[in-house]
Amino acid sequence: MSLLNQFKNGLARSKTGFINRLDALFNSGEINEEFYEELEEILVSGDVGVDTTIEIVGQLQEEVKDLKLRELEQVKELLLNKIIKKLSFEELKETAAPKNHVIMLVGVNGSGKTTTAAKLARLYKEQGKKVLLVAGDTFRAAAVEQLEIWAERAGVEIIKQQSGSDPSALYFDALNAANARGFDIVIGDTAGRLHNNYNLMDELNKIYRVVGRSVPGAPHEILLVVDATTGQNAIAQANSFNQALPLTGIVLTKLDGTARGGIVVSIQDKIGIPVKYIGTGEKMEDLAPFDPELFARALLG
Repeated sequence: MSLLNQFKNGLARSKTGFINRLDALFNSGEINEEFYEELEEILVSGDVGVDTTIEIVGQLQEEVKDLKLRELEQVKELLLNKIIKKLSFEELKETAAPKNHVIMLVGVNGSGKTTTAAKLARLYKEQGKKVLLVAGDTFRAAAVEQLEIWAERAGVEIIKQQSGSDPSALYFDALNAANARGFDIVIGDTAGRLHNNYNLMDELNKIYRVVGRSVPGAPHEILLVVDATTGQNAIAQANSFNQALPLTGIVLTKLDGTARGGIVVSIQDKIGIPVKYIGTGEKMEDLAPFDPELFARALLG
């Protein structure tokens, strides 16, 4: 399945009617004040966010007037370009880690970190990388068992300890093993925590420090896994985690359910952290690298 169709299929299952309402507006509307008001209402209902929506629609209205556009298809293309711009980040050149590339996954309970870790491992394995998974959610016995099952499906190795053990010690052991055995990629799960629980956030910082001492420059990526169905609460989560740790990217999961795809626009506009991956389903292959243009085209139907 192409990436565009993967995004479309995920977004099409949204129960909000967001895409259908956009289609109806651009197929039968007229370019007038009511058109812009309805466009604002649709974008806000799709979780683009009030401030971001007002900015986008305000700019759109001015440019349509300046360019003397008369066709709805032209207006839609202009809107598409504005959303692509909001979704795009300048690509940073990645430098190879001296021994192994360490990725930490963080997020609140139920966001999908454990399954995302395995799906991400599968993506790297398909690139020919030797991947090690770290079952860092040591507070939830089911999480370790779950990751073991997913690791087997992905065909990658996993390191774990007993439930209730110190996750920092587990990371220390895992990185030593990765160095000794020549792993290219280390992907670490962590226990879910409420973003407003400062004690638990401090514990994450302890893991971060241990990882940095074990591998110079690590962790090379800290990805916040966010459940797209939480809507604008995802903004609060991203802000809190970014204050505790230097986030490098976001993985947005569950865009196959009731999620409103506009949250992707809102997150990148408000937080300034790029969405790196999109999860559109429960299957192993339902995680894809984020592509701003393809996602925007799927979002606008």
